[in-house]
Amino acid sequence: MPKRSEEMLAHLRTSLLLMWITCALHVSMAPFSNQSKSLQTGSGGPHEPADGQRVLSRAKRGWVWNQMFVLEEFSGPDPILVGRLHTDLDVGGKSIKYVLAGEGAGTIFAINEKTGDIHAMKRLDREEKAEYTLTAQVINRETNEPMEPPSEFTIKVQDINDNAPEFNNGPYHATVPEMSPVGTSVTKVTATDADDPVYGNSARLVYSILEGQPYFSIDPNSADIKVALQAMDREMREEYLVVIQAKDMGGHMGGLSGTTTVTITLTDINDNPPKFSKNLYEFTIPEDLGIGKAGGKVKANDRDVGENGRSTYNIIEGNERDIFEITTDPQTQEGMLRLKKRLDFESQKFFTLKVEATNVRPNPQLDSASQFKDTATVKIVVEDCDEPPVFSRSTYLLNVHENATVNTVIGQVGARDPDITGSQVRYFIDRHTDLERQFNINVEDGKITLAKPLDRETEMWHNITVTATEVNARFFSSHRENPSIPQKKNHSQISRAIIAIRVLDINDNAPEFATEFEAFLCENGKPGQVIQTVSAIDRDDPQNGHSFLYSLVPEMLNNPNFTIKNNGDNSISILAKHDTFRRQKQEMYYLPIIVTDNGNPPMSSTNTLTIRVCGCSREGIVQSCNVEAYVLPIGLSMGALIAILACIILLLVIVVLFVTLRRHKNEPLIIKDDEDVRENIIRYDDEGGGEEDTEAFDIATLQNPDGVNGYLPRKDMKPDLQFMPRQGQNSGPNGVDVDEFINVRLHEADNDPTAPPYDSIQIYGYEGRGSIAGSLSSLETASSESDQNYDYLREWGPRFRRLGELYSVGESDVET
Repeated sequence: MPKRSEEMLAHLRTSLLLMWITCALHVSMAPFSNQSKSLQTGSGGPHEPADGQRVLSRAKRGWVWNQMFVLEEFSGPDPILVGRLHTDLDVGGKSIKYVLAGEGAGTIFAINEKTGDIHAMKRLDREEKAEYTLTAQVINRETNEPMEPPSEFTIKVQDINDNAPEFNNGPYHATVPEMSPVGTSVTKVTATDADDPVYGNSARLVYSILEGQPYFSIDPNSADIKVALQAMDREMREEYLVVIQAKDMGGHMGGLSGTTTVTITLTDINDNPPKFSKNLYEFTIPEDLGIGKAGGKVKANDRDVGENGRSTYNIIEGNERDIFEITTDPQTQEGMLRLKKRLDFESQKFFTLKVEATNVRPNPQLDSASQFKDTATVKIVVEDCDEPPVFSRSTYLLNVHENATVNTVIGQVGARDPDITGSQVRYFIDRHTDLERQFNINVEDGKITLAKPLDRETEMWHNITVTATEVNARFFSSHRENPSIPQKKNHSQISRAIIAIRVLDINDNAPEFATEFEAFLCENGKPGQVIQTVSAIDRDDPQNGHSFLYSLVPEMLNNPNFTIKNNGDNSISILAKHDTFRRQKQEMYYLPIIVTDNGNPPMSSTNTLTIRVCGCSREGIVQSCNVEAYVLPIGLSMGALIAILACIILLLVIVVLFVTLRRHKNEPLIIKDDEDVRENIIRYDDEGGGEEDTEAFDIATLQNPDGVNGYLPRKDMKPDLQFMPRQGQNSGPNGVDVDEFINVRLHEADNDPTAPPYDSIQIYGYEGRGSIAGSLSSLETASSESDQNYDYLREWGPRFRRLGELYSVGESDVET
């Protein structure tokens, strides 16, 4: 950076010197070469026109100047002189005043109103504004009136080399195929310079490479980057960083420069063949490996990338029986060796394969395609395994007649142990496929027998699964000698076979009507009219199809009412013999028909056809098959009876609703609390024990525990105020003052502010124990009425005085 600053400063000094000389030349020419006078106009002169003639004269400008220039980036201590304005009217008087207007007047440019000198007051930048348009005018200093018309001129800012080249789109990235010949174009860069391209060499650029040689070169004028080195290999080096310089002033000393970087990446071409990591591969594959499973993998490496590095694998030798195949893993590019057929250790124990790897996209520029192949040898050892038994067939088809007896042999399956040991095989039926246990199998020879009778009409096909399991030969021989020794079975080695059992048909089902036929016969029908067409079905399935024979039962061969007609398609038509059928006489007829098939032996059944006599229209359309028209009154049909019955039911429902509403209306609206003894009357049908029955009721019941201390809450309403009654008198169990007790309760009721507005009747039916008054009851008394003395009632107080007087009066009347 310091070096670059020094170059810019030297270049600036040179440019300023040149511009100063130019400005000095312009200023020296400022008095203008044209000093001609304006044409004089007026009257009384020798050239005065004749009367009536108009004098035309051309006003000639009295002051002119050339285009002015100012150097950019000038920053001296004083304002720089741009130029001077002068007019012929300026003869040294003080009445002339120069005025400047337009772009930058008064701010960037200032004029001396007396001398006409124009100065630049600020640093100017051509890259911001290249020229300014201004207007000059001469006015009278005293009257400010123009003395000449205004004149427009231009001040141009002269350029200096103050801007370095710039790469606006950098840094750059480019690609070129590897192995490209010398001179192959890679990319092109472009730099810009803000300086004036017209004036001087400030914007003339020259390009060069600072870093990246000898691999790449650049054209100094067009900036086209090209390959400069032969056989550049991506596998050796993939990326290059190239530094490009752009320098102005045509690349000469003192010019400014700018740099950028270009990252060039070599793209891959298919110039490398696949190569196996080793020449020989060895694998051990168990013979029970499933088809499609991988038994090994090989890998051919390719230094190329992408599609150029993809390879395919093929088996070119050793796979004559087409047992193996090799595929390419798209992720790892490995060759996966898989089975197309099952291996058999007993048949072949070793395999030797030759595998070839080939590029998917060979390079057409190379002469021989063999350069993009490689081969390797693969040796495979088959490992012996304990294989499950092998059935002679995977599926079996067996036939059995449905009348076959139990334990009938319906077929046999067979399986063998493919291993060298040749173990014994045992057979079993998978009971999940024979839930009803209709079949059995001999575990030793595989014969399938019938365990239950079969019915083809119930189920025609039976599909069961038979399993075969190896039994260890040593244990099998021991089991034969001593059956108590259990056989040792290898349950992991089980084979299965599907047995399809078809039940063959025999003629064991009699034919029957296809449906429950019901025929309708019109009263006004004609003799010979077809009443009903009848067909039959047979659950059996004869080979030649069904053929049915229809006949009436022997006792009805001469039926006077009906006859049958064979239609030739295993169906018959029922015909009427006369037209005198009447519902009043007989409403229904039953016609038994015998249906016989063509089986061996033939089977038959008797089916009854119901024929109903109906009333029909003239067109023969059935209207009514009941006798209601003859039982019901004239004009009253079954529909009318149903309507009458519906009306009666509706009336009964209305009456029940009315009674229910009346009963609901008579119920009281207020439901009283059953716990409030003051609001309920409880009836007891038992009789008290008299005076001495003091144990049946205790006064403590009246003395509620909540009211012992004086306050007994009401149950029929929620009190708004808390009432604290006086402390009541506690009476002992043997000495109860009834009068005082009643007075206290009466006082509490009268002074309770929470009591309802209605009267509250409290009943106290208690006789105190040991009361001096004795019992008030006259039931079961030992004395007669004449022996009673009621004078003691007067001693009880004023409340019982009236009662005593009444009894005293009654007693005196008896005595008299």
